Amino acid sequence: AFLRERNHSQSALDAFAWLWALAGAGPELFRVLFPVILTDNGSEFSNPKALELDPEGQLRTRVFYCDPRATNQKSRIERNHEFIRMVLPKGTSFDHLSQADVDKLMSHVNSYSRPSLQDKSPCEIFRFLHGADRLDLLGVRQIPANEILLKPRLIP
Repeated sequence: AFLRERNHSQSALDAFAWLWALAGAGPELFRVLFPVILTDNGSEFSNPKALELDPEGQLRTRVFYCDPRATNQKSRIERNHEFIRMVLPKGTSFDHLSQADVDKLMSHVNSYSRPSLQDKSPCEIFRFLHGADRLDLLGVRQIPANEILLKPRLIP
């Protein structure tokens, strides 16, 4: 998750440029981690070609849009939104947040086990598939189950 100053196309392009550069080991890693982008029709995703193509103009991913109000098309993402709202209730200002706060929040969210993952957490699955070093690169750390906090006091 990225803290963005404004909700516009360039902010999404900047986030993907950061992820592309972070892959470091080459474009193969980006393509493995992000073979497709499933999103809504928000303004930040209004330039799909710029997201799909790498700096040399080669295809790096594919963007697909969900139907409006079809939360079932990306239900696992919606579950993350529910967890985020436990910590940052609707109407909460994000003005005081730093990227470190967002990383901390997402570490707690992604450490929470899910029945849909056979009671594993997204962190555990990612670490198994891609390694702990890549998880660290993304700024996410595994929080022990007994330390997960999904309440507003996580980020004072």
